[in-house]
Amino acid sequence: DYELCEEWEHLYPVPREDLINLRREHLLHLLEMGDMEKALQLLQRIEDPGVCLAISEQSLDQHPNLAGSHFLADYLTAHFYTSLTTARRNEIQALYIGSKVLLTLPEVSRVNYFHLSSKPLLMLEQLLMNMKVDWVAVAVQTLHQLLAGQEIGITVEDIDSLLSKYAEKALNFPFTLKEKRS
Repeated sequence: DYELCEEWEHLYPVPREDLINLRREHLLHLLEMGDMEKALQLLQRIEDPGVCLAISEQSLDQHPNLAGSHFLADYLTAHFYTSLTTARRNEIQALYIGSKVLLTLPEVSRVNYFHLSSKPLLMLEQLLMNMKVDWVAVAVQTLHQLLAGQEIGITVEDIDSLLSKYAEKALNFPFTLKEKRS
């Protein structure tokens, strides 16, 4: 049906908002199906960069699945970096990095941390609190690689500070003095 609508728009004028809504729904459908190649082709067929940007941003704001969010964040960063405001750029880059970290986790556990995909530092803290030390090691390594040269409001120092804070808490052993009774 989406292809038929696309053919129809070549024959008859379609209002811009309807065009954006139709393409957004088509893109979300392709992302949910996991067909990233067709999603990329769809975005490449859109001639107006403003329409393409609107469709991509609106689709990302719909919070598609993990792979879809990662794809859209990557696409927006690669194609519309200069068109985005600094705040929006940081938000999209944080989502890209967070989704990349999520992809390093075991597949069955990703759903538990998906809501934190736009907050990688908070995701790291949640992993530490859940005592997922092996996962944290992989996540930290991934974050260090991704943060090289990036400006997203998170630094390597923030990660190191968080790790130091939890390492200190892990070594803190509260104890009580017991009274000797005769």
